[in-house]
Amino acid sequence: MARRRSRDRGRRALRDLADRAGIIAEYIDQTGRERRATKDRTRVALLAAMDYDVSTDEAVARSLASLRAEEEGRVLAPIRVTTDAGDPIRCRLPRGWSSRAEWELEITDERGRVTREAGRSGIRPRRRIEIRPRHTPGLGYHTLRLTVEARGAVAEGRQRLVVVPPRFIDPQTILGGERVVGLTTNLYALRSDRNLGVGDIGDLRALSDWAAQIGAAFIGVNPLHALRNKGRAISPYGPVSRLFRNVIYLDVEAVPEYAERADARAAFDRVRPRIAELRNATHIDYEKVMSVKRPVLEALHRGFVERHRDRDTPRGREYAAYLEGQGESLDDFATWCVLDESEEGRPWTKWPAALRDPKGAAVRAFRERERERVDFHRWLQFEVDRQLGEAQRHAKSIGLPIGLYQDLAIGAAPDGSDTWMNRGLFLDAVAIGAPPDPYAIEGQNWGLPPINPHRLAADGYRYWIALVRAALRHGGALRIDHVLGLFRQYWIPEGMPGADGAYVRFPADDLLGILALESLRANALVVGEDLGTVPPEVPPALDRWGMLSSKVLYFEMDGKQGRFKPPDSYPRLALTTANTHDMPSIAAFWREHDIDLRAKVGAIPTKRAVAKARKERAFAREALATTLVDEGLWPASDEPKPDATLRGAVHALLRRTPSWLVGLSLDDLAGEVEPVNLPGVPPDKWPSWTRRMAMSLEEVTTSSDVERALGVERRWIPPR
Repeated sequence: MARRRSRDRGRRALRDLADRAGIIAEYIDQTGRERRATKDRTRVALLAAMDYDVSTDEAVARSLASLRAEEEGRVLAPIRVTTDAGDPIRCRLPRGWSSRAEWELEITDERGRVTREAGRSGIRPRRRIEIRPRHTPGLGYHTLRLTVEARGAVAEGRQRLVVVPPRFIDPQTILGGERVVGLTTNLYALRSDRNLGVGDIGDLRALSDWAAQIGAAFIGVNPLHALRNKGRAISPYGPVSRLFRNVIYLDVEAVPEYAERADARAAFDRVRPRIAELRNATHIDYEKVMSVKRPVLEALHRGFVERHRDRDTPRGREYAAYLEGQGESLDDFATWCVLDESEEGRPWTKWPAALRDPKGAAVRAFRERERERVDFHRWLQFEVDRQLGEAQRHAKSIGLPIGLYQDLAIGAAPDGSDTWMNRGLFLDAVAIGAPPDPYAIEGQNWGLPPINPHRLAADGYRYWIALVRAALRHGGALRIDHVLGLFRQYWIPEGMPGADGAYVRFPADDLLGILALESLRANALVVGEDLGTVPPEVPPALDRWGMLSSKVLYFEMDGKQGRFKPPDSYPRLALTTANTHDMPSIAAFWREHDIDLRAKVGAIPTKRAVAKARKERAFAREALATTLVDEGLWPASDEPKPDATLRGAVHALLRRTPSWLVGLSLDDLAGEVEPVNLPGVPPDKWPSWTRRMAMSLEEVTTSSDVERALGVERRWIPPR
């Protein structure tokens, strides 16, 4: 009996500690019916990854007591994000304090201006006092220093105060009341007569020109985050860094030094025979593309060093300003790039111990020895940033009110620069993923290390702020991939199946508030990709913040009615599309090509499951046809076929929604059938992220089929 009581106490302590750490006890699955409980062994694994000692029941009790003591002993929370700077400052005083306290408060705003005031407050129950400063700071980032004295005892606290707007910027403000349509595309997949085997920023500019001709308002692209560009490290949703860009997108001939450097042009001439092969390929070979671009870029960098670096030229001054703005993070990223090359791509966790510390003496010495190679990578980031900035300015100047619409991935690779630069922030032995659902019955392990939300907050959300600023740079809109991750994330312990993971809470209002502040300053719209298993608290929270949601036609079917939802049922505050990068194109959907493919690679494991998928697809196809007929977009007497006319009818349906933004996939306009990604399928079975478009950009912009798929005569018809 005593042993059972001890075991029960240990289990209660473990669950109490897990709850305080944010591990959610249970969740309702995607069906909305089955409740899945978190297992204790999952709690133990996740708590251990978060650096709590849970090796024994006694260790759990000590960890819980230590956490309580830390909370009790904190005068001020290290970070406070609020929409109302007039909210009282709440602080907790040490044990034994009572009666009244005298306080002094110093507030330093983000411009360095300081205000001071003092006063007296009565001590409330549980040793708390509230202070309402007379001078309230405006929107932005501020530092509070508080000193409290009572009966000769003194307590001090410091807090980062972030004052944020109550809502995201209203689309009405940016769009002037006009609902708009734009294009979405995977930049790497663009084929053109001028690129080097992968879509680049020059293609993006050309696509903008065509978009302006047809009246589009934006061009949405895949995440442009930095990648290794070789082997399996090519997914835009598993980058080495979300703070910096993928230099494979550089338009080599648009680099200013190209016109100045004969050796760069000669290097380009030497690789021309290989360029033809890369241009004609059906799939991207990232490593070969970079092997063609690298020698040309190195020659261009030498020219930049000789003529502009550390010199009082316009380009030299621009580079100096960029370095100052990016600060240490750029130096660390560029150093990681050189170390990664020197270590031949080995994970940094396998590097010599001295090189694993970005602030250590060995890394500083390495950076000094390799300063020219490090500067090369700094310059690459400078140039890709410059070209993206030019592309955005060009798009806006020719009439696209939003211009570029960028994408922020949910996480970063475990062996990349972000994890090396932010040791202690990212967790080991855990991966972000998704629980079991009809698309992945075993769950999904994305292989991305989660961020410890408690350390993120303790650091004043420094990484999140930098991440958001980088993502909003040179864009008029931003898509947040898997926005549910700002509320909770599904963590899977190393060595456990996906079904044994658990959800962990994140400080959603803090993260959303900072995102709202930064997007307001960037004058950019924000779209939260809120597909999948959505907790009940998420939709009202997004609505309260005024964030655009993601609505996908495929998910908007009314099974009981045997049709898709009518256009006027879609929300106004949304980006509406037919599909996403994880879903089949319209042509593939209609032909069941995605089912054929997933059956072929084993993603649909049994004949019975394949038959079920085909039956469900036939029902969905009939429902879509019924909807198109009901809307007068297809004659009742005709059987729809997967051609440009059908794609145009679907796009006309999307444009009838009241949503502020409607996105038409370039793949759908061009009639692509092959997917860019098969979720959960390893690269040895399907080469995700490598498929190029069958049609070149030049063909897309002149094709009569594409024009029919637009569904209009040369220009968009505004949504009803």
